[in-house]
Amino acid sequence: MAKLSLFDRRRRRVRTALKARAGGRPRLSVHRSGKHIYAQIIDDTAGRTVAAASTLGAKGGNVEAAAKVGADIAAAAKQAGVTTVVFDRGGFLFHGRVKALADAAREGGLEF
Repeated sequence: MAKLSLFDRRRRRVRTALKARAGGRPRLSVHRSGKHIYAQIIDDTAGRTVAAASTLGAKGGNVEAAAKVGADIAAAAKQAGVTTVVFDRGGFLFHGRVKALADAAREGGLEF
């Protein structure tokens, strides 16, 4: 087996802890690249994406854009009938763009 990077080890650790305490709730998964940020709500029991939002249509991947994605994902989740989720930050640290997305999603009505 190949040696995992620190990022991949952190991602596995976070995901394992989430699955232990998810309790059937959907997962709000966040991915951050150099230019964009993506969020999707995934129902792991059914294996499908319930809602998604990203900065692909807009310009920039800064903190303000991440906050807009958080508000968008909260609105899309509300439309899909999802109110509570577990937050999956992947291997990303919880600060900056990831934190801005999470705070905006909470303000938009998602509980986690």
